[in-house]
Amino acid sequence: MDYRVLLYYHYTTIEDPAAFSAEHLKACKELNLKGRILVANEGINGTVSGTIEDTNAYMEMMKNHPLFEGIVFKIDEADKHAFKKMHVRPRPELVNLSLEDDVNPHEITGRYLSPEQFLEEMQDENTVVLDVRNTYEFDVGHFRGAIRPEVETFRDTPQWVRDNRELFEGKRVLTYCTGGIRCEKFSGWLKREGIGENVGQLHGGVATYGKDPVAKGQLWDGQMYVFDERLTVPINQVEHVIVGKDHFDGTPCERYINCANPECNKQIISSEENELKHLGGCTIECSKHERNRYIVTHNLSEEFVQQQIKWLEEQEVNA
Repeated sequence: MDYRVLLYYHYTTIEDPAAFSAEHLKACKELNLKGRILVANEGINGTVSGTIEDTNAYMEMMKNHPLFEGIVFKIDEADKHAFKKMHVRPRPELVNLSLEDDVNPHEITGRYLSPEQFLEEMQDENTVVLDVRNTYEFDVGHFRGAIRPEVETFRDTPQWVRDNRELFEGKRVLTYCTGGIRCEKFSGWLKREGIGENVGQLHGGVATYGKDPVAKGQLWDGQMYVFDERLTVPINQVEHVIVGKDHFDGTPCERYINCANPECNKQIISSEENELKHLGGCTIECSKHERNRYIVTHNLSEEFVQQQIKWLEEQEVNA
């Protein structure tokens, strides 16, 4: 494979995120990278793709920058770019918990656990494993037995934990997320709130856990959601258990797609067969949308489209 996808974050102080973003975007474009990078006063968080040569040059540039001493990159091999464009955007914060008093990971955070330690500790009967990602990430893959907070976004998780505090009383609490950035703050918040007897976090996130030669991704069911065109990647090197369910018929599936209606763009799990049946739409309204991208991309005939819409309307009547 000639390409790579880099995932990274680094908490540090960036005095002028807007100016840094503009300079960094220029540097990334000069290296032919594509991806998404967020910059805030508290640091940087990004995912970029490029050739092996270009990603090596980028990592070297970052490691030599005085602001990013000790930065760690998670590296995936790829056969092409994982993004269409390159964006570097300033933000008020890297991780939005919507707290009145934000958490500084340099001051308070949970114990760092290596993949091997995390594997061992999560099997202890007095341990609670908490997924601090979004629900659509959990639905396609998660650690076996992990708690899934019933929230729409990450910023709603603190209140959910407060409302369900009894789940964590007297327990060791382990948190995990994709690359580790959310856990840095959230585990610190748990400690500050006095929730759980002992708070730990999977250092480097699930992305690191899946490549560890000892843990080998064990006890992870499904795939890991990623924020690029790949959408999901495998984690468990020992066994593969499908936990995702098709949006349309509930059958086992772990293939994510975006709704074909550009005004909706909802991400759903769907087989190729059901995606075709529903013309790429997550609802009949989206299937019938005048700007349906699936119809255009797959050059579907008007006859076939009308045939499928008629079938979908019949299914709705008979439901």
